[in-house]
Amino acid sequence: MSGGEVAIGIDVGGTKIAAGLVEITSGRVLSMHRVPTEPEMGGEAVLRKCLDLAGRLAEEALAAGTCLAGVGVGVPELVSPEGSITSNQTIDWRDVPVAESFGRIAPAGVESDVRAAALAEARYGSGRKCYNFLYVTIGTGISCTLVQGGLPYRGARGNALVLASGKLTCWCERCGGFAVTVVEEFSSGPAIARRYADLTGDSAATSEKVLALAEAGNATARAVVVSAAELVGGAIGFAVNILDPEVVVIGGGLGTAGGTYWEHMVRSAREHIWSEQTRGLEILRSELGEHAGLIGAALVGWRAGRAHGVGHEEER
Repeated sequence: MSGGEVAIGIDVGGTKIAAGLVEITSGRVLSMHRVPTEPEMGGEAVLRKCLDLAGRLAEEALAAGTCLAGVGVGVPELVSPEGSITSNQTIDWRDVPVAESFGRIAPAGVESDVRAAALAEARYGSGRKCYNFLYVTIGTGISCTLVQGGLPYRGARGNALVLASGKLTCWCERCGGFAVTVVEEFSSGPAIARRYADLTGDSAATSEKVLALAEAGNATARAVVVSAAELVGGAIGFAVNILDPEVVVIGGGLGTAGGTYWEHMVRSAREHIWSEQTRGLEILRSELGEHAGLIGAALVGWRAGRAHGVGHEEER
């Protein structure tokens, strides 16, 4: 580990917490630790895990003689422009002083995980050459954010990230009623595993297993994967129609998996883009992969440090 400027990034997911020291100049992850999230234990228990990880990493930074610029936390929740967590879909940290708790270690900031990952892609990854791009993450959940000038757009309330969690309602002429679909409940990793289990009785199946079976030619798995990919592709195409980004960057474990899911998702996205001029835009995989959220969280912490006069690395 070098003696340069670093920040701690903590990427809190539904199944695991990844925390690491990130070199701000390069975006390189210098040290990383993972622990299970166990959200069923409650918000306070999850917070204690995160604080323990941050304390351990702060000690590593001190031992290495590096300048610790800040601590950033990315969460799978809605986060207001002021940094307050306003939803409890995965972890109930509403009204919990999360940033203040980490502020005892270093200047701290909190951001939604999709915006944190997009921030990293804008500085170090697939979006670094773009002024404007749409970042979409597909994994346990599905969300997106528009990035302009290197910064994700938050919206008036911090809620400009909901791509697939709300209801889509349309009239079905065949059945004579309204069809209601929630894309995330059909196309995310857990949804793919659940749908396959419902069809086969294999309750132990994971999304990774279903994708592998689809690639191996299993008809049931392929039907589940193709339909999931086509539905989320349509949602991406709809977002492109509204936002008209230069490119789309896809992240998340499922979003970057490749194979059948990627192929049908991209094709469906293009089929749902209305303008021929836009239809050929680049749809890129995240260059930072599974580390995007952690690196982005570190950038959130670094930016908090700069706001407090800590650090010397320049914004770009």
